[in-house]
Amino acid sequence: MMTRLLSPSAAARVLGQADHGEVLDLLGRDPVDNVFIASRVATAGLDPWQLGGELWGFHVGGRLTSLCFSGANLVPVSATPEAVRAFADRARKQGRRCSSIVGPREPVLDLWGYLGAHWGAPREIRSSQPVMSIRESSPTVAPDFRIRPVRPVELDALMPACIAMFTEEVGVSPIGADGGHGYRQRVAELIGAGRAFARFEAGEVVFKAEIGSMCAKVGQIQGVWVHPDRRGHGLATQGTAAVVDRLVRGMNRSASLYVNAYNTPARAAYRRIGFRQVGRYATVLF
Repeated sequence: MMTRLLSPSAAARVLGQADHGEVLDLLGRDPVDNVFIASRVATAGLDPWQLGGELWGFHVGGRLTSLCFSGANLVPVSATPEAVRAFADRARKQGRRCSSIVGPREPVLDLWGYLGAHWGAPREIRSSQPVMSIRESSPTVAPDFRIRPVRPVELDALMPACIAMFTEEVGVSPIGADGGHGYRQRVAELIGAGRAFARFEAGEVVFKAEIGSMCAKVGQIQGVWVHPDRRGHGLATQGTAAVVDRLVRGMNRSASLYVNAYNTPARAAYRRIGFRQVGRYATVLF
């Protein structure tokens, strides 16, 4: 990708609680695209310690027009070209602290165009990830009602499936320098919130998925995984349909997810369930 030169632009600033109303208004304009940040703001407000990072704002004529979350991920929101330059300038000055840049395709790739010369080679660039959604209707595939919420006492049984999924999807193990404590804690939080789902057979997970981010209108499904011995038998389709059913009928929310464009079988399965493409993400992985 061609590296772009940063040019002078208006500066982005760190937002605080006084900006909360404007932030909510901006996030609410596209609940599907913005569910990751909206979910965090809903639970943590704008305090960087609680939020797990800073939320940067870009203003035009005194009005908040674009956002960028800077934490474990760098995530642009409604980012105009001028806002992207401002966010890139701030990110360049602070140095890379994130493990990925992720979000709507154009601003993510534009951010990387500015930052690539300063942050070094990424591990991978996933430049086309369709964002798919079921807004109001139930899934068009019969759900597998053997899929159920995982119980807290089943954390140890679920972890091998989560680790396998993460490693397959991201290309590295989630077991880092902390021995996997942080990842295990995150999975435990999802279980405690009733947002981790699985089908068990003889105590072993054969399907699992989570609702990773959730705001007032949308839940984003993540981590869809089928045991290698059970693939090709429709478990992913019926299992995902069960999680969609929980979101749409049980929680009164739209279901969303994003998938790599090259994952043709997964995209076909999601279309059978009733998902339709509503946008496109990109991810730069470090």
